[in-house]
Amino acid sequence: MSYEIQATVREAQGTGASRRLRREGQTPAVLYGDDQKGTAIAVDHKTVYYALAKEDFHTALINLSVGGKEHKVIVRDFQFHPVRQEVQHIDFQIVDESKPLKLRVPLHIVNAEKSQAVKLQSGRVSLLSTTVEVIVDPKNIPAALELNCEKVVAGDILHLSDVSYPEGVSSVALKRNSNLAVATVTGKKR
Repeated sequence: MSYEIQATVREAQGTGASRRLRREGQTPAVLYGDDQKGTAIAVDHKTVYYALAKEDFHTALINLSVGGKEHKVIVRDFQFHPVRQEVQHIDFQIVDESKPLKLRVPLHIVNAEKSQAVKLQSGRVSLLSTTVEVIVDPKNIPAALELNCEKVVAGDILHLSDVSYPEGVSSVALKRNSNLAVATVTGKKR
């Protein structure tokens, strides 16, 4: 899915200026990358709030328009208010589409209900990590990685090497020869 966000450059900075901005329905943000100093911007709160609720927004290439200039960006960080449902701040990083990108991609369990552990052994598959850090071509960022659990049995431990990676996507930990556990399978062994 393609996302487009309109932003304006903000002159006033600091706590008071950010509070005024939030009262006006805007969210303070920073745009950085592309060998330039960070630029203070403001984006519409409602647009960003509802977009952050979608999982694929966190790994999508976003078209960010700042003062008529288009940038391809990804979300690097964001903060929510501890009590109110309000985005306090968001960081966007400009992406160079010719260079590989390092980011965290969500991990999803698939076919667990078909496994022997779940069907016959009253078990379940539990994720130890909900995301995987990968190196990927910015044009082919997957929305999520899949961990196929169709053949698991109770007591199995699934590792990064068991995750199916699309073409052009590789795990940072596996490149460092660190095959970390990402899921466990519980249940009664027969």
